[in-house]
Amino acid sequence: MAESNSRNFCCVPGCSSSTQKQPYLSFHSFPVDPNLKPKWIQAIRREEGNKFTVKRGSTYVCSRHFAMDDYIGGCVVRRLKSDVVPSLFPWNNFTAPLRRESIYDRTFKRQSIQLCCEDSDMVAKAKAVRMDHDYVTHPPAGALDEALDYIHDLEAMLQKTDLPPATLFSRYCSSDDQIRFYTKFPSERVFTIFWESIAPSAHRLVYWTKAKRAGEEGCQDPSPPCSMPLIDEFLMYSMQVAVGMKEQLIADMFDVSIARVGRVTITWANYLFMMLGSLPIWISRSTMPLKFQRYYPNVRVILDCTEIALETASSLTLQSETFSNYKNRTTLKGLIGGAPNGLVTFVSPLYTGCMSDKEITRISGVLPLLEPGDDIMADKGFLIQDLFADIGAKLIIQPFKRSAQFSKEEKEQTQAIACLRIIVERVIGRVKSFHIWNSPVLLTLIGSVDQIWLNCCVLAKYQGPFCFEE
Repeated sequence: MAESNSRNFCCVPGCSSSTQKQPYLSFHSFPVDPNLKPKWIQAIRREEGNKFTVKRGSTYVCSRHFAMDDYIGGCVVRRLKSDVVPSLFPWNNFTAPLRRESIYDRTFKRQSIQLCCEDSDMVAKAKAVRMDHDYVTHPPAGALDEALDYIHDLEAMLQKTDLPPATLFSRYCSSDDQIRFYTKFPSERVFTIFWESIAPSAHRLVYWTKAKRAGEEGCQDPSPPCSMPLIDEFLMYSMQVAVGMKEQLIADMFDVSIARVGRVTITWANYLFMMLGSLPIWISRSTMPLKFQRYYPNVRVILDCTEIALETASSLTLQSETFSNYKNRTTLKGLIGGAPNGLVTFVSPLYTGCMSDKEITRISGVLPLLEPGDDIMADKGFLIQDLFADIGAKLIIQPFKRSAQFSKEEKEQTQAIACLRIIVERVIGRVKSFHIWNSPVLLTLIGSVDQIWLNCCVLAKYQGPFCFEE
């Protein structure tokens, strides 16, 4: 009877078959019959003694040493006939020895030959029909096992072949339209430029879980390489930030856990924050675009505040600090500065929604960047002229209507300011095209929301400047 055990080995000398290496073979224990058991031992050329003892449940002979006729036909499990003896071995080239026929068999054979001779033509025809087709012949003994061994070796060689693994990025981002949808980059060429600039240092990523456990002192060495390609990790981050997919959907697409999605998102948010946050985006007065110089040559930046929805916290104190009267809900608020060609030139951290635009401007860090003689353009609600007085800068806002209608000079000034101020609104629109801002920011991301916010603002610059008619 065939035994099923993950630790079975064949006891025949010169045979190394095991269930671990050849799971397709069957392994048969020695018979209990006292007359048949010695025949098995003699057939495999072993002798019982100190070096070899037949033990029930641990001594087996594999199916390579039995002929096909030794098995009971029609059984799902391979079962040996009751009186068979192993006969196929390396020392006989896995061929069964000829058995001497009994007297009854020899007598029956002679009678059959005499009957066949009476009608030799019919016998020849029947034999020709039978041997015309190769599927009626028996394969050589052991040929099936050798073929299975060969297939197993080929499969092992295939696994060792060093082929570059197919990435999910190549599957989902095979065209410019797909890259634009999943990453917000305008084309494959622009994304390639970006990726080649960050990929070398991305191999030294310290994943968020390791950084959290080790602290600042233990994060000198990078995390060990992960099974997922780095470009797929970036795609996972982009699917949550740029596309706004839920973590469960991303986990199903990448066949990972939801916790893994969260770890990758936080890790890449912090990594991109370090890379993109080090880029100089503030432009000097000498590099101001022509359109700035034409209308307001001293204008350095156009400022505006924007708010993003935040998940409502259970803490009443936190609710009151983040509640925005303008949006009538809990929000986070940030200050963005833009150039008239559509490029982001300043990004502040995110603050609680209850803070005023003036207070955010004061603590955002934009004031130290300004120089005497600079003009700053903002909305009417930005009553921050006193903040620029000590610097020597000037706030430009649309004039307030003091009479029934604007004068000609005020009308031209209003049109010029409106022409430029609409730019910063379009800049903010680009940033909010990252769909993570479509729904309230989860409180689980509150520790990384500043990083994600800056990443979106800087990555929006890769979409290129706005096109204007001169």
